[in-house]
Amino acid sequence: SEVHPAELKKFMDKKHAQGILRGLDPFMKLVIVECMEMATSGQQNNTGMVLIRGNSIIVLEALEGV
Repeated sequence: SEVHPAELKKFMDKKHAQGILRGLDPFMKLVIVECMEMATSGQQNNTGMVLIRGNSIIVLEALEGV
């Protein structure tokens, strides 16, 4: 399957995550690999592969041109 460029996400609980979009479904649930969670303190946590529910996403931004 096609690998999409890294993206930055902002969530309702003010968390930010960055990684590579591997897939999504009609309900906007996202599968992100190589995910890094950016805490408000500036600390970054490597979380690996994550599934993010679409209704918790406020902003979705491509960090590289598509």
